[in-house]
Amino acid sequence: MGFQHIYFLLLLAVPFWYIYQHIWRKTAPAGTLRLPAIAGFVVQKTWKMTLQPYLYLFKAIGIAFCIIALARPQTYLEQQNILSEGIDIILTIDVSGSMMAADFSPNRLEAAKEKAKQFVEARKGDRIGVVVFSGESYSECPLTTDHRIVIRLIDEVSTGVVADGTAIGMGLATAVNRLKESEAKSKIIILLTDGVNNAGSIDPKTASELAETYNIVVYTIGIGQKGSAPYPVQTPGGVMYQQMPVEIDEELLQEIATQTGGKYFRATSNQDLSEIYGEIDNMEKSNIESSAITRKTEWFRPFLALGMLLLLGEWLLRYRLIRALT
Repeated sequence: MGFQHIYFLLLLAVPFWYIYQHIWRKTAPAGTLRLPAIAGFVVQKTWKMTLQPYLYLFKAIGIAFCIIALARPQTYLEQQNILSEGIDIILTIDVSGSMMAADFSPNRLEAAKEKAKQFVEARKGDRIGVVVFSGESYSECPLTTDHRIVIRLIDEVSTGVVADGTAIGMGLATAVNRLKESEAKSKIIILLTDGVNNAGSIDPKTASELAETYNIVVYTIGIGQKGSAPYPVQTPGGVMYQQMPVEIDEELLQEIATQTGGKYFRATSNQDLSEIYGEIDNMEKSNIESSAITRKTEWFRPFLALGMLLLLGEWLLRYRLIRALT
């Protein structure tokens, strides 16, 4: 609620001053006049006598309502229409044991999950789903615009849920299956892996051809430092980290991206990963248009009517019904 002429509200000082003056006159010291006692007489108090001391409030409140009416109180109802041509996105994340390598902070998987969540938060109006893979693949989250659910399910992604390995073809095929019937203007897959395809029943090149058939763009990310990295190894004394060579099939990932119209990225640090997701975000923008309709409702009439009614009532009471007491 607001006021079109809010400066008129300054005039509310007038009725407040009127009330103050009336109360002050009643409490101010006055002269006394001694009269014979009338204790033996009983005076019956009427409604007129009860109401008469409060007539000044009728006038003060009536004036206040008229001033509020002058200020033009209004309420606003804003309706926003959003026309969105969103993009359907499947995040396909490698959860093989090697994703626990500590060349990222705290490890590859946690770094990938954190950057994926930030990417999801930035994609307003898009449907996003999550597929994970290691030796096999499965859908972690179907396409949805409820990004809170997507983020919660990304948090739950972990290694060791299915057989270990790196089934890039299976992961890509599962993501394609989720998108093949989508009617979105753009369909993209972001596939992140740190290894070489060594498991699964679907060849990555076959999965890539399927993506191309359904007009799905695939962005591939190879995650891992170049050279070697500390990998967790189970020993009788517990988990220990050993430096092992980083093996990423960059040629395959480049081929998948090129064939589908996407791009291949190599992330060797948390910062690299953040910049890669930022670049993909900039390349794949949703077309979201919004229009706002504001509806205004005037409320000065009820205030004016009530104010005039109180002023008229005060005049009738004072000068017609209880004139003898004033």
